[in-house]
Amino acid sequence: MESHIVYAFPTGQHANRFLNTLKVWDVTDVKVKLFQGADKVKVSYIISEGGFDTTVSQLDQLAESFGGWEYS
Repeated sequence: MESHIVYAFPTGQHANRFLNTLKVWDVTDVKVKLFQGADKVKVSYIISEGGFDTTVSQLDQLAESFGGWEYS
């Protein structure tokens, strides 16, 4: 099943740093794009079927390191 999360950032520069980091992220296969302007990033990924999926918590921690938060 595919999941989508949008993260908001204080500036477009922070959003782009987060986006570029995810483009080379080796934890799981994610699709990323800017969302509704320059300060939000939409992340799409496939939820792991086997066991507990830690992708969301890893994304939350990474976004927080760039000053971001979960928008929706």
